[in-house]
Amino acid sequence: MEIKADTTVCIGAGMCALTVPQVFDQSEDEGTVVLLLQGEVPEELEDSVRRAVTLCPSGAISAS
Repeated sequence: MEIKADTTVCIGAGMCALTVPQVFDQSEDEGTVVLLLQGEVPEELEDSVRRAVTLCPSGAISAS
């Protein structure tokens, strides 16, 4: 699974960082999503990442 984040769409709700803090964080200046992992997401985190994608109110993150 690969994840993408669009900071231009992110509204800084923080649901992703609350759901999977191993993968997502928020920037200190704007509060927008920051990806902590580059490349493939570990298999054991895939379900949590999918949940974070569905919880994102702005649709700023995606996983494929």
